[in-house]
Amino acid sequence: MANAEPLFRRPGRPPAPPNVTPIGRKPMRIDWNHYDPGQHFDELIAAAGQPRPAARALAQYLRALSDQELAARKAAAELAIVEMGITFTVYSEGQNIDRAWPFDIIPRVIAAAEWARIERGLAQRLTALNHFIDDVYGDQKIIKDRVFPAELLAKSANFRPQCVGVRPAYGVWAHVCGSDLVRDADGSVYVLEDNLRVPSGVSYMLENRVVMKRVFPELFENQAIAPVDAYPTQLFDTLAAISPRPLDYPQVAVLTPGIYNSAYFEHAFLAQRMGAELVEGSDLVVGDDDCVYMRTIEGLARVDVIYRRVDDLFLDPEVFRADSQLGVPGLMRAWTRGKVALANAPGAGVADDKVVYAYVPDMIRYYLGEEPIIPNVPTYLCHEPKSLDYVLSHLHELVVKPANESGGYGLLIGPQASRRQRAEFAARLKADPRNYIAQPTLDLSTVPTLCDGRLEPRHVDLRPFILQADRTHVTAGGLTRVALRRGSLVVNSSQGGGSKDTWVVDGSADTVDPAAD
Repeated sequence: MANAEPLFRRPGRPPAPPNVTPIGRKPMRIDWNHYDPGQHFDELIAAAGQPRPAARALAQYLRALSDQELAARKAAAELAIVEMGITFTVYSEGQNIDRAWPFDIIPRVIAAAEWARIERGLAQRLTALNHFIDDVYGDQKIIKDRVFPAELLAKSANFRPQCVGVRPAYGVWAHVCGSDLVRDADGSVYVLEDNLRVPSGVSYMLENRVVMKRVFPELFENQAIAPVDAYPTQLFDTLAAISPRPLDYPQVAVLTPGIYNSAYFEHAFLAQRMGAELVEGSDLVVGDDDCVYMRTIEGLARVDVIYRRVDDLFLDPEVFRADSQLGVPGLMRAWTRGKVALANAPGAGVADDKVVYAYVPDMIRYYLGEEPIIPNVPTYLCHEPKSLDYVLSHLHELVVKPANESGGYGLLIGPQASRRQRAEFAARLKADPRNYIAQPTLDLSTVPTLCDGRLEPRHVDLRPFILQADRTHVTAGGLTRVALRRGSLVVNSSQGGGSKDTWVVDGSADTVDPAAD
């Protein structure tokens, strides 16, 4: 995954390659007066021909590009993705298919003043979640005080009894969190879900920015776009802070399930950027002293921190699944005895549960004594009889989600579902109501997207990444995922989604002259 050579040798407008408009595609010149997001809240355009303040410079710049120039930039982005080897894996009919990362060159723009509030809200949320995880594996005060129901914890698929009594450094269990944000039709921002087990996608956020800088270098020279490239350093510092040995540069390893995992690109990317070792379970061994060692050509080398991208149940065959070939025998023993740090800690997934999600605002009030800065999406808990009755009678209006699935799998989008699909889901809800929640079908915000030669609105969400140990870091923006299919609300790349670069920009940004050299 070596870095590709720069596509353009100097700032300014790159020359258009020959035959830049592929056969069969229509010209793509942008006319904001004819761009119509309908009734959706659009992130770039407030009304026909009226860009939002933070996006004015971008909109003016894009409008001035010719058809050929716009096509050249799109072709250059596609070429950069291929040359840089940015891929994702789709599991299809028993095969692992690597595909080029789907990317759209029209970025999402968020005003810096709004982002400052979102950033505070994300830090607040992860702090409360870590208090909750530490509490449920400790004194369980939140249950004793009847703020969180004991029966929900008893039926949690991700509660690990093996973790009870463990006290990780700083009381932090979830060191890396990806909380998905959405914006509704009125422009309000909500947290849709929290991902606390092995959240992925940050490598694509970083590579999206690299591609955009190569394709639109002049935009970055003339606008104050908040950088994101410090993330690998911040991640290393977060991991180093939880090392059991007080070293400036502890030995950090990224534990991957291997090359066939859908996120392997990210595992290798982050290890390389942090200067950490990329290892599989077979590369590690737990010694008689309960320390973890890495096999090297020079012998065994002690590992201080493991950024694990392997699910809990496969981490240690001595404790969890005995048939696991992905983990390390004795790893849980090493962790519970303080000889190695694991991020995210085993058991952190107890809060990565869509039923638990509904209680996060109460957690913020209980542990922090504050009101939530970013609200949840209104949520119906199907284990509650009245809520279940309502959901069953309104399935045609709601989105129903299983508590512990991810990637857009296993959910029902009521307005788009057939009568048969709704009937099947009703049966599932009645059989296992604890495993489901329901939410209103949100009118997700849109961003202009180049689709088959035309500019069309497409729905988006946003996954910022939050790091926490002795301090908290929040990415400036995050991974914007876009539903490339018209009318779709499913943004996951495995189901036809793509991505965009996310810009946090001062609303008073200067205009950019596309003709400037």
